[in-house]
Amino acid sequence: MNILFTLTKRNVKLFFKDKGMFFTSLVTPAILLVLYVTFLGNLYRDTFLSQIPASFQISDKIINGLVGGQLVSSILAVSCITVAFCSNFLMVQDKANGTAKDLTISPVKSHILSLSYYIATLISTILICASALIICLIYLTFAGWYLTFSHVILLFVDVFLLSFLGTAISSVINFFLSTQGQISAVGTIISAGYGFICGAYMPIYSFGDGLQKVVSLLPGTYGTSLLRNHAMQGVFSEMVNVGIPTDAVEQMKNSVDCNVFFFGNKVEISSMYIFISVTVIALVGIYIMLNALKSKKASK
Repeated sequence: MNILFTLTKRNVKLFFKDKGMFFTSLVTPAILLVLYVTFLGNLYRDTFLSQIPASFQISDKIINGLVGGQLVSSILAVSCITVAFCSNFLMVQDKANGTAKDLTISPVKSHILSLSYYIATLISTILICASALIICLIYLTFAGWYLTFSHVILLFVDVFLLSFLGTAISSVINFFLSTQGQISAVGTIISAGYGFICGAYMPIYSFGDGLQKVVSLLPGTYGTSLLRNHAMQGVFSEMVNVGIPTDAVEQMKNSVDCNVFFFGNKVEISSMYIFISVTVIALVGIYIMLNALKSKKASK
């Protein structure tokens, strides 16, 4: 246990000591927030206004709350995965520069080393993504605050759960990487592509039927929906209170993926939590199996 603690502490310190990896992970959510507000804010605003019946007047604060909720949930949905990959690149770097081999030659068992990478990645990801959430909450206080205390707590729960998911995915994928070039390639692919397949950049509701069915099989879809629900539920409730028809509000929820459908059936929030949790457990199991097979092969 002391060896695991020491290795985990070493990995966390090395990550935060590496200014390139640390600042890239920390600054990316803030940069995304600025870019989203600058380039997507008006687009989201026009989309929401087009869905509100012309006979109803709605305050700018409510519209700003809608836009802010969608922006924040999109940023967090992507960051929890991309930050996990950045945090976990230390495992690949150790393999690339030979440090991992030096550690396994010592009395450190390979499964302890693998576990230390996983725990360190999870700790670093949670710290950075929780900080990103705090920045997003500060933004919402100025844009339009409709969150309750329970919504804020649930947002933190969502971030923690997606940090577990990001760590599990990155651990399995990074297990097969061993060079700096592979790190750069995978990092680029994840940064550019994940936001699309999880519905953060473009709502899944706008996809074709076939693509909607495909992405409904992916856990990231439900992670984005959880964040959408908890970031926007308060402002949707306020819209009903000021007289916006319930049907119009439900249609708006569909358009931003608060309501997600699995082959035509609406997925409840509790089912989303279960699906993501089961996926995390399965991925961790795969990671453990891969390391066990690697150890068995090395001992022969």
